[in-house]
Amino acid sequence: MELTLSIIKPDAVSRNLTGQINSLIEKNNIKIVAQKMIRLSIDDAKTFYGVHKERAFFEDLCSYMISGPIVVQVLKGKSVVSKYRDLMGATNPENAEENTIRKLYGLSVEENSVHGSDSKENSKVEIDFFFSKREIFNL
Repeated sequence: MELTLSIIKPDAVSRNLTGQINSLIEKNNIKIVAQKMIRLSIDDAKTFYGVHKERAFFEDLCSYMISGPIVVQVLKGKSVVSKYRDLMGATNPENAEENTIRKLYGLSVEENSVHGSDSKENSKVEIDFFFSKREIFNL
């Protein structure tokens, strides 16, 4: 069983979609083993998205991610990194497959409702950024 990080982004939290997104996650046989609502500081956002610091969208991304509360989650399941990425759908909601989170709830490339780790290695780094071991259950 693998773990991965999920973030329900400010656009989805502000539209009260956390429960609907959680329902989709659980209907796809993925367990939510940790979850909390937080508000990122600008320093946290810049650190978390540091891999993108040379990209043109970096400042806008960081500003967006601190614009409101987010819900960070640890998800558990078989091949959960790739399974959750499939469930999220393409970054651009217009290009996402039907019945994916981003197709159903995403507003734009930036406001696409969710983030998920892109690899097993990054999932560990990302989970450790937001959660201590005592906050993750059912391991």
